[in-house]
Amino acid sequence: MRSSIGALIGGKSLRALNVSFQTTHTTCLYRAKPAIYRGLSFSSRQKVSNDMANFHFEVKSGRNGCDHSQYIARVGFHAKREDLVASGHGNLPSWTGDDPEVLWKAAEQYERKNGAVYREATISLPNELSVEQNVALATELVAKIAPGKPHQFAIHGAKSSIAGEANPHLHLMMSDRVDDGIERPADRFFKRPNAKDPTLGGRRKSSGGRNRMEMRDALIGVRKLAAETINQHLAMHGHPARVDHRTLKARGESRKAERYLGPAKIRGMSRQEKLTYAAARPKGKREGD
Repeated sequence: MRSSIGALIGGKSLRALNVSFQTTHTTCLYRAKPAIYRGLSFSSRQKVSNDMANFHFEVKSGRNGCDHSQYIARVGFHAKREDLVASGHGNLPSWTGDDPEVLWKAAEQYERKNGAVYREATISLPNELSVEQNVALATELVAKIAPGKPHQFAIHGAKSSIAGEANPHLHLMMSDRVDDGIERPADRFFKRPNAKDPTLGGRRKSSGGRNRMEMRDALIGVRKLAAETINQHLAMHGHPARVDHRTLKARGESRKAERYLGPAKIRGMSRQEKLTYAAARPKGKREGD
């Protein structure tokens, strides 16, 4: 299996970016070609109270894998967004021809009807870091969160809908089917595992056999891992700001979590309403896309 990454980095002074990361099989070095990146600067420092940086981590599952793949990769209808910073994929089975869309199309066809075609982690990236530093951070997050799993990822850099500030974040789509070293055709890849003869069944799912509490604990563990990795990169580059994966209650904060407004609600807000809403937010808070 091999992993690959392609990046779009802006600014005339930026050179082609070298990205190296570890997969379960090999260490790969990829050279990303520079291109025009419009409208944002990620090198600015976001000063927040008590040196706390924004942290958003969300995991969801879905069945329209191919459509969502095109959304995060900003291809087809979604190319008009022009906010793609970097994209890549890895650990794809050989029958995909190294094309993640082939994986998601097959998952839609062969995955169990009540099963998830993909799971996605959406993780905010700190404004304190530059574009290149956030690409390196995101690459490490992918390697830690999706080891052995077929995956596709993208970094988006859209401006936030309310405050208009930089809002870099990572989208990581994953298949639950963990690599076991056995080659299977697409129609067998997504079948139930065969304990007696694994070659006759499908790949095991990482979520298989776990109860609700075990899955909750695993999610908390991944949130903690993501926060620790972000903090390591913030410290590496000399920033005092840190993120905290814990809930507001666990941190001893009395304020309530911000209610998600959604794109439709935000589009209906006037400029003054957006300014008022942004001013009332805890310092450093920003919305995802």
